[in-house]
Amino acid sequence: MILIAIAKWDLNFRKSDVPHSQDSLRIKNHSPQFWRAAIGVATGGFSIFSLLYCVQPLLPVFASDFNISPSQSSLAISLPSFLTAASMMVNATLSEVIGRRIIMIAALVGSSIATILTGFASEWWQVLFLRALMGIALGGLPAVTMAYLADEMETNAIGLAMGLYIGGSGIGGMLGRFVVAALGDWSSWRLALEIIGTFGLAASVLFAFVLPASRNFKPQKPSFNGLIMGLVRESRDPGLRLLVFESFVMMGSYVMMFNYISFRLMEAPFGLSQLAVGGIFIVYILGSFSSAWMGELASRHGRRKVFPLGLIIMMCGVVCTWFDYLPIIIVGLAAITAGFFGAHSVASSWIGLRASPGGRAQASSIYLTCYYSGSAILGWMGGFFWSAGKWPAVSGFALTLLSMALFVAWRLAHIPPPAGSQG
Repeated sequence: MILIAIAKWDLNFRKSDVPHSQDSLRIKNHSPQFWRAAIGVATGGFSIFSLLYCVQPLLPVFASDFNISPSQSSLAISLPSFLTAASMMVNATLSEVIGRRIIMIAALVGSSIATILTGFASEWWQVLFLRALMGIALGGLPAVTMAYLADEMETNAIGLAMGLYIGGSGIGGMLGRFVVAALGDWSSWRLALEIIGTFGLAASVLFAFVLPASRNFKPQKPSFNGLIMGLVRESRDPGLRLLVFESFVMMGSYVMMFNYISFRLMEAPFGLSQLAVGGIFIVYILGSFSSAWMGELASRHGRRKVFPLGLIIMMCGVVCTWFDYLPIIIVGLAAITAGFFGAHSVASSWIGLRASPGGRAQASSIYLTCYYSGSAILGWMGGFFWSAGKWPAVSGFALTLLSMALFVAWRLAHIPPPAGSQG
């Protein structure tokens, strides 16, 4: 009921912000409206990654506190990731009926409250239950954000806006992990999650006031058959299918590497503390720069040429983590981060351009469903590789996956855009 009230307030508050004579105008690159939208979506991206992945440095702590295996502890990330993916189809379709901003605000508020409550959990099943609720709520943001940008932005502004959104994700991922690791060392992981959840609520307020009202959104009538037909229609595009595969592999490899690097660095020969491991996640700041840079680069030189660059950078980073020398490992993690966020910014903006005008939310939800499914499935599978062969097995699996992604990127570069699209 609280979320419904917030949504109604937001709708009424923003009605006066929409000049009826400008409903058809799109936001121009670098305009004041562009920067409002950029700050808004960057705030949303910040919240997504800080709330979803803040527990990553805590996985060894969960394994110890709750007497569970590494693969079981990774469910704290994999389960909400999977449910985020599963709920996006519903949220994306709902956004076509009642509007984008309402869904996004409700998602931020609900996921923040669930994170706060996780700090009060006393049993492992309670942690997983609340993390699952967080994932379901969070599913209302990623796909809808992509659809919002595709609706409201001029084509040459989408790449930079998506890059800034993903850059906000990088900062959120960095601060969420570092703050939780630091507070976990200083006090407890429970207090850390309560504080991160409170930050999420504050970000929700900023998001609601900054993001411009929709000017080009046209409500659709709710239709289950329309949903199925829309998904089928968008899935017919071979380019979208390959981008979906890329999202699964990129995100899954990335999350898997960062899930289990904590286990490696807290063991011999490194023996790092929880705070020190959390500090290494500062490399996430590179994602903020690489996503904006590669997004702008793709707008200038084409996504087909720029996208493989991110995958190659990731692969070089994986190789660096094979060395038992901490500075080289940190360089490798930085390269993995920069390559991932850059490639994801290019691929995610590409989705909106390849999709049909009435199917952007569905196309985005397909992409992001596989994106978060990769996090859930491959992140969880990494635990079995860790148990079987420690870091060489985990990193070798990631390198194999990224090699497949690079081949698919070459294939993707040779697929022309659909008729009537600019993708």
